[in-house]
Amino acid sequence: MTSSDRDDEVDLLIDAWSRRLPEVDLTPLDVMSRLRRASHRLNRLRAAAFASAGLSAWEFDVLAALRRAEEPHEMNPAQLIEATMIGSAAMTNRLEKLTARGLIERRPNEQDRRSILVRLTPEGAGRVDAAMTELVRREAEELRGLSRADQAALARILRSLVDPT
Repeated sequence: MTSSDRDDEVDLLIDAWSRRLPEVDLTPLDVMSRLRRASHRLNRLRAAAFASAGLSAWEFDVLAALRRAEEPHEMNPAQLIEATMIGSAAMTNRLEKLTARGLIERRPNEQDRRSILVRLTPEGAGRVDAAMTELVRREAEELRGLSRADQAALARILRSLVDPT
């Protein structure tokens, strides 16, 4: 019997609910409850990978957005808000903290004197690169039991859940 043949926590949960609500089709729980558990596991894995580079998840998100930007790795706060999907007040707070840590620098925007540009410092680039390298290593380790073909199939299926259009 392989691990995929044995009942897991989700199977046990579905069995218990089917006894309580026999008229309800619990089939969606087969997928969604496992996705929820995988999400929690991924959050812990990511937090550990980021911590290995001295970053929290929110710091990684901001620094990664800047790192992906074209040279010189700078964006205005509105672009960062869009890239990280957080509010303006939260972004202001995050930029202050990252500046204090020396991971970013802020400077006036030459094209629009009313705004600023946020630039990744060499220290910030080094930390986000280290965090990404460790994240990919840990994620590859998590996926080691799946073939490349299975990983591609899973990615295709998940893509349709994330963007159902």
